[in-house]
Amino acid sequence: MGHPYRKRQCSPRKPQPRQNYWKRQVLVAALVLGGGLLAQGWQSVGSAPASALLAASQPRPGTSANFEICKSVRETCVVDGDTFWLNGMKIRIADIDTPEISQPRCAAEQRLGEKAKHRLRDLLNAGPFQLAAWEGRDQDKYGRKLRVVVRDGKSLGDHLVSEGLARTWAGRREPWC
Repeated sequence: MGHPYRKRQCSPRKPQPRQNYWKRQVLVAALVLGGGLLAQGWQSVGSAPASALLAASQPRPGTSANFEICKSVRETCVVDGDTFWLNGMKIRIADIDTPEISQPRCAAEQRLGEKAKHRLRDLLNAGPFQLAAWEGRDQDKYGRKLRVVVRDGKSLGDHLVSEGLARTWAGRREPWC
């Protein structure tokens, strides 16, 4: 035994190997993901987290299209408040949900869906935008490309949400009636 007033020296506790293994794995994964995001110039878009977006694809900044409401020929037009065609590619806006117009459950849903459709057309025609792919899912079960529409670093879907014409996508459709 040592002197009663002297601090007892003991060796520090060794960390458990499994705890450090998982901590290291999470740290490495975070560093790799973060480095990849920086290398590709990813940014947060509107309220969508950066991890939910992939590299922006066409149209490139500075390009725009003339959108109409879809009729029988669907090349570059708006179907409803969250679906449109661009140069023959059908796109579903991934970060929002809008009222149905093809099979509405009530008259109020039909009216709001029509407003959302026309407002989306106006927003798309207002100037150049980018499409950002949704991580983990390139397309939905209907073959539509899942994309976030971005202008000036902000989601156009967020515009529709702020105007009461859409809801932020929560992973499933919710009734509007």
